[in-house]
Amino acid sequence: MEYHKTKDILYVTQFLGHKNIKNTLIYTQLVKNIKEDEYIYKIARTPSEIQELIENGFEFVCQKDDMAFFRKRK
Repeated sequence: MEYHKTKDILYVTQFLGHKNIKNTLIYTQLVKNIKEDEYIYKIARTPSEIQELIENGFEFVCQKDDMAFFRKRK
């Protein structure tokens, strides 16, 4: 239900506490519709890394501890 509200699979993975996105895909019944290689994922730890990712077209997904997670469609 959370995925259908947000349409953000990475948020739902974090929300459910899954370590592997495949587990989340099982629960959202999207295994057949989403390919693992649709996105490039990056983690930034400093403001300059964040700036570089944003300038390169990455979108912010979530933050955990001192890491910011970003993704960009291939």
